Amino acid sequence: MIPLTESASKARSGPKPRFWRSRVTRLAGSALILTLLLTVLPFHQVWSAMKRIPPSLALGLLCAYLLLHLLGVVKWRLLINTAGADLTFSQSVRCYYGGLFGNIFLPSLVGGDLVRGGMAFLVSRSRAAIVLGSLTDRVQDVLGLLGVTTIGVLLLPTSLDYQSHKRLWAVGITLLVSGALGLGSLLALPARKFPFKIRRIMAKLRRGIRSMYGRPGRMLTAFSLGMALQVCQAGINYRMGVASGLHLKFNMWLFAWPLAKLSALVPITQGGIGVREAVLVSLLAPFGAPPAFTAAVGLLFEAIVISGGLIAGLIALLMGHFSSAPTKPPHYTPEFAKDGFKTPKG
Repeated sequence: MIPLTESASKARSGPKPRFWRSRVTRLAGSALILTLLLTVLPFHQVWSAMKRIPPSLALGLLCAYLLLHLLGVVKWRLLINTAGADLTFSQSVRCYYGGLFGNIFLPSLVGGDLVRGGMAFLVSRSRAAIVLGSLTDRVQDVLGLLGVTTIGVLLLPTSLDYQSHKRLWAVGITLLVSGALGLGSLLALPARKFPFKIRRIMAKLRRGIRSMYGRPGRMLTAFSLGMALQVCQAGINYRMGVASGLHLKFNMWLFAWPLAKLSALVPITQGGIGVREAVLVSLLAPFGAPPAFTAAVGLLFEAIVISGGLIAGLIALLMGHFSSAPTKPPHYTPEFAKDGFKTPKG
């Protein structure tokens, strides 16, 4: 008979190999893609282009990157509070910057969303509002990136063929229809057929959807803030490109950079490292951009993202250390009655 302590120790250590395998796999994926990229491209040209960017400019762009994400904080807080989260601005900054830190270590950009949401659970009045607001935030980010790309396409009417235009519009329409069907199915499902815990979650989500649907101005404001953030990040890449000797028009960056960022959503590498750079090189090459220069800009922006994530994590840690705000209990309102949900007796 196996002692209890030994079996408990095995139970605790059981999931670890799988976790570390997945992390090692993602790190290996990033390392493999970066190695292939730097093997195919002349490394001395990549390094030479990187050295052309002054340290003062790189530091300034890093500060701009962190400050620009305050737009993301305002956007995320607007969405989750519209759904009923009731977070203060300082709480939102801490959770959002914690998510930026999580983007470095978790698979794809969605991993940071989980960290951000988990931190918000501790101070929010409604976990369902955090889930709904964060999901809406991510959907708006994807649509915003496609919107920025569309603007770039419209500014480059002769640079893309008809089939490329057609594919881009097809992807955008598919995402819009899928989102509308997903929200519609949540509202149309007969809630009484589900267990109480699921009904309670559905009630909160429905209440949040009604709240957001009833405030289209806030939704439009949040979407506009997200678009502005993406355009400004494309501007950071454009500025680094000019400094490194990559002289492309800004509208070319508006087309290529959002698509490269979308590729980071695929959870096959660590935080999208390697995938973004490879996609960016392939998208800008048809416009005459030297691949080595494009790779240099992509790698430098990756350094800004990683450095910014580490600083953001430090900011979130310090804010949590000095914060004295109490944790808010879950908030339940009589609005459950609108969906026919009743709290069980006892």
